[in-house]
Amino acid sequence: MVDSQEVNNKTSEEPLDNGRRNFLKLMIVISAGAAAAGVLKGAIGEIIAPQIGLTAFPTLQIVDTSGKPIVFDDIPVNTPTTWLFYYPLSNDPNFLIKLGDINGKPLSVKPSTVTIPADQTTFVSPGGVGPEGMEAIVSFSAICQHLGCIPPEIHYYPPGQAIPGTAYGASDNLYGIIHCSCHGSTYDPYHGAAVLTGPTSRPLPTTILRYNSDGTISAVSMIGPTIYGKPSDLTGGTPFPAGQVTTVVQNTGEA
Repeated sequence: MVDSQEVNNKTSEEPLDNGRRNFLKLMIVISAGAAAAGVLKGAIGEIIAPQIGLTAFPTLQIVDTSGKPIVFDDIPVNTPTTWLFYYPLSNDPNFLIKLGDINGKPLSVKPSTVTIPADQTTFVSPGGVGPEGMEAIVSFSAICQHLGCIPPEIHYYPPGQAIPGTAYGASDNLYGIIHCSCHGSTYDPYHGAAVLTGPTSRPLPTTILRYNSDGTISAVSMIGPTIYGKPSDLTGGTPFPAGQVTTVVQNTGEA
């Protein structure tokens, strides 16, 4: 004969045991889910690397490949040879151009209001730097704003030089033209790299230079549309090493 008190005790204890079992099962499921989420997060982290960048534009003195600071007279006027340096991150190429007239005399490049055809907004490109009356050195991103072509496909053609494969003859090129042979986009370096012909709908971003009291040149900021292919000018690349204040000019040869 089964004791009625024992039956009552078992009956009252079973719901508690089931509750405990359900609670433990839930904890196991949650723990397994958390572990799986951690693994998944790690896997995603391996696939999608975090963006590396800066919080502000650095000031970088421009030097040649030997480490000697570049001065105004080092850069030839109207040279068809491409001079590049990297800014603001170490994988962002920029043109360094000394503009001159048809006779090879340095031009003083004034600030220009530049329109971005893509959205009709404007910005002011600050013009050139150099000794008073010869503010001829300008700089722009060397990545085409159409589909991202880089030198030698995008190239500066000095005044008086015809641009192969285009309607620009020698007499049409008065102040120099930046042309991308990938798809034909052209930019005006004398007026803030404004768009001359498409298919690009954005001018080249202007790299702001500073002419220092000792005649050297530094890159200090950028203005205009974002560098092609980047979420912002300060992300999507590798900063220069901590404490480095210079960047190297590279002579890449003619297109």
